[in-house]
Amino acid sequence: MEWFVAEDGWLGRAVLAHALAGGTARLPLPLAMTVWAAMWALYLSIVNVGQVWYSFGWESLLCEVGFLAIFLGTAHTAPPLLVLLLLRWLLLRLELGAGLIKMRGDPCWRDLTCLHHHHETQPMPGPLSWFFHHLPGPLHKVEVAANHVTQLVVPFGLLLPRPVSGVCAGIMLVTQLWLVASGNFTWLNWLAVVLAASVLPDAFWTWLLPGPVQDWLVPTTAGGTPYPWVGAVLVVTALVLVLSRHPVLNMVSPRQAMNASFDPLRLVNTYGAFGTVTKIRHEVVLEGRGTDGVWLEYGFRGEPGDPARWPRQVAPSHLRLDWLMWVASLSRRYAWPWLPRLLRRLLEADPATLRLLAHDPFSGERPEEVRALLYRYRFTTWAELRATRHAWHRELVGTFAAPVTLATAEPDWW
Repeated sequence: MEWFVAEDGWLGRAVLAHALAGGTARLPLPLAMTVWAAMWALYLSIVNVGQVWYSFGWESLLCEVGFLAIFLGTAHTAPPLLVLLLLRWLLLRLELGAGLIKMRGDPCWRDLTCLHHHHETQPMPGPLSWFFHHLPGPLHKVEVAANHVTQLVVPFGLLLPRPVSGVCAGIMLVTQLWLVASGNFTWLNWLAVVLAASVLPDAFWTWLLPGPVQDWLVPTTAGGTPYPWVGAVLVVTALVLVLSRHPVLNMVSPRQAMNASFDPLRLVNTYGAFGTVTKIRHEVVLEGRGTDGVWLEYGFRGEPGDPARWPRQVAPSHLRLDWLMWVASLSRRYAWPWLPRLLRRLLEADPATLRLLAHDPFSGERPEEVRALLYRYRFTTWAELRATRHAWHRELVGTFAAPVTLATAEPDWW
């Protein structure tokens, strides 16, 4: 299995690099569809066996977008109208699902106060999150109200003809870029940007892109439309409509699930984010003790860690371990069974595990003991920032996982 995942990853990267470079746009249609189908199948195979490491909602979103991309055609064939409409339908479900889960969830979404906390307590703040957090309170309420309009009202405009649908897509695109600036949400926002961009009218791209780029993207000659492809598009459209039943029922249900897949191929899913907003930020900090008896802290790539370190820009990269560390801080039960195994790997100084970290205080050597502490973090005030240049202030809450040695650690210990 390890060999399969390694080979799958390298093959997927090679195919993706070729596609992003525009290589598939000039391929014959059957070959281009095969390339996109291969990327979709490779990623789906990993997601379906990835367990907690691939349990995030945007995994299914990438699978669903990747599946529809198979049928978009090449530079020599106009994208089918039905597939473009399916992309709109996906964008509508993505935005509306996120809006409904908020209105049914935390009361702070209804009283417009969630962003008094969210910029500080989100899973992985970005370089500008400190400044977003310190915006005036009334502006935070405007942010929430604008978000509700974008997610609960604007999506229905996608069902209308242009220019209304294009304007609505533009509103969504701007909102997603605002989210990109305010935090690190992996590729979730960027996928939404791509979906919204597919709705914008051709006149917008003619205005935005220089002539040579337009000539490269749209060849002057176009081939005929293969009938088998037309048949495949019709079948896919019918399939998506049938499979949309469960996501639609989920959205109208008072017990709406935030992120869920209803078929093993993740073809049509339901989405949502931050139905509940944490008001206090806790962080699980891992430490190791060397032979000198001094406890030293391991550093993560995206999580706050050292209060002196300013939040970093990591999206659209997905730091899965960092995200799971944030989830673990919400409840100890979310950390089982992977955190005990992580501590054991640190005791073993496992190279693959250490590569996931930004800082190993033992430089590849084995520590004598490791432990996990729980801290409360908050953004510094303007006065504290001027005095210390630190983005964060933290206070020790207690022990999250007691010290353990390699002799006493078990793979499933807790």
